[in-house]
Amino acid sequence: MNVAILIMKKIEAIIRPFKLEDVKVALVNIGIIGMTVSEVRGFGRQKGQVERYRGSEFTVEFLQKLKIEVVVQDESVDAVLQAISEAAKTGEIGDGKIFVSSIESVIRIRTGDKDDSAL
Repeated sequence: MNVAILIMKKIEAIIRPFKLEDVKVALVNIGIIGMTVSEVRGFGRQKGQVERYRGSEFTVEFLQKLKIEVVVQDESVDAVLQAISEAAKTGEIGDGKIFVSSIESVIRIRTGDKDDSAL
């Protein structure tokens, strides 16, 4: 018996908040119709930034970013990575990162659809 193995990937992108609309448009343009967006804080090579408040300087170590999560079929991964990379890029330190991981199964809660039909 032949069993089709559906390979899905979860793509998580940490981006600058003002790039969200550009990334959303880029994903919609390649046929991605769903995503999850979360407000997150973190630091990396950017190492925070110096801010002033009422004449005092202080360092904000954890900078505000957005995390976009998208689950796609394996054949869409390269297009999604390219779309996010191009739309989120400013060329400066702090543009973010993209992580790709494997997904074993997806279930749509409302209908019970599984895997391919749940995406």
